[in-house]
Amino acid sequence: MRSLLIGIDSGTQSTKVLVVDANTGKVVASAAQTYDLIANLPPGAKEQHPSAWRDATGSAIRQALRQAKASGAEVKAIGVSGQQHGFVPLDARGEVIRPAKLWCDTTTTAECEQITERLGGPKATIKALGNAVLPGFTAPKILWLKNHEPENYRRLATVLLPHDYLNFWLTGERVMEYGDASGTALLDVRKRTWCGEALDAIDPELAGKLPRLISSDQPAGRLQASTARQLDLNTDVLVSAGGGDNMMGAIGTGNTRAGVITASFGTSGTIYACAEKPVVDPKGEIAAFCDSTNRWLPLLCTMNVTTATEMVRTSLGWTHEKFSATISRVPAGSGGLLLLPYLEGERTPNVPAGTGVWLGVNSHTYSDDYLARAAMEGVTLGMNYGLRRITKLGVVPTQIRATGGGAKSKAWRQIMADVFNTEVVTLKVAEGAAYGAALQALWCWRRHQGEQVSIQDITDKFIEVNQHETLQPDPHNVKVYEELQALQDEMSASLRDVFEKHRRFVTR
Repeated sequence: MRSLLIGIDSGTQSTKVLVVDANTGKVVASAAQTYDLIANLPPGAKEQHPSAWRDATGSAIRQALRQAKASGAEVKAIGVSGQQHGFVPLDARGEVIRPAKLWCDTTTTAECEQITERLGGPKATIKALGNAVLPGFTAPKILWLKNHEPENYRRLATVLLPHDYLNFWLTGERVMEYGDASGTALLDVRKRTWCGEALDAIDPELAGKLPRLISSDQPAGRLQASTARQLDLNTDVLVSAGGGDNMMGAIGTGNTRAGVITASFGTSGTIYACAEKPVVDPKGEIAAFCDSTNRWLPLLCTMNVTTATEMVRTSLGWTHEKFSATISRVPAGSGGLLLLPYLEGERTPNVPAGTGVWLGVNSHTYSDDYLARAAMEGVTLGMNYGLRRITKLGVVPTQIRATGGGAKSKAWRQIMADVFNTEVVTLKVAEGAAYGAALQALWCWRRHQGEQVSIQDITDKFIEVNQHETLQPDPHNVKVYEELQALQDEMSASLRDVFEKHRRFVTR
């Protein structure tokens, strides 16, 4: 009989499920279910019903198990990856009180300022937490609920994150692991404990509403009977701690040692590394997260990647293939056409009121081809802003492992190599977060059986690079992008006041 693992990646747009053979690491089946954001919300508000994640997860698991021709007895462990920072409020009965506010929700700027002020300012906040309090994080969402929906706040009994909610549905247990917890702006990432000052800045009684913290190699629990019946699985299935999508993506890309950098090019963009010690940015631009292997994960996040490229591609009516082929004919730098891609505000750098800006539009560059390449270059330069900050904090990249939709394009991967000035590779299993969730489940299951196995043992054995897709930086293009990077950084800094004036204009 096979021993199978289920890896779940519950994202902003869809839930993906992989069924993985525990002995070979091979993906034997996969499935996905899509869903949408709640429509017609106020500007900046991004929300979803947690039931959409739960229903999509159940449907995708059943579909993947049918594809794998798997029996319930073959499934040994489940791991869950979820979008970070989302706030799932539960009442005393375990029912969801209201839709979850997501990582990309930017309506909590005032609450960030309130918490930061109560903690004594930006420097004191970073000293207490290791992180700044940003609109994407969970803490300001909790205070937002208290400020804007006091009746709902009075019902609040438990604060969960999206992956915690799925673990709760699977096991009935209310727990949170260190990696995802570090993205709440409630955890002291150095000590891996809840920060009392941050909790008090929101509500002195908030500590009683937070779940039990567990380490990355611990199980969240076993599959509860009601969910086991829905999924046609046995109740002895172990559910691992799981983690945020970036933490699981690190495992799924073999980013479990210093030097390897993962760059995820999806709706948002993330770049992160493995560190043996906390990497705290005194400016608060780089997140000092814990990872989901009991170490740390310095991370940058930009909110606009395929958001921008897809806007241009769909407006032109191009296929992905035509988009990639066309930009290959445009010289690096797009003739000076430069996009500041803050379509949804921005997180790194922290510009929640930011909007998209094109610089260098003229009779030569105002063409479909140039607009397309400039969009790809603009979002990659935006991510490089954060990568350069990470290197200043002592993290030295030796290789970029590219994942997400953007990594499928050879032309875009070459832009990555040139902008980052580092070798870029892809991986044989492209769904890094779901695969990482499955591998963490394997780690948990094997340790639970008494094996002294490390997560590096597992990733070294199973993570494979696509050698034929490896790309090296072009020295000429590297110089071009160094100049463009300086221009984009200067444009970003000079427009901060303009963005805020524009925000007041469009919302009055």
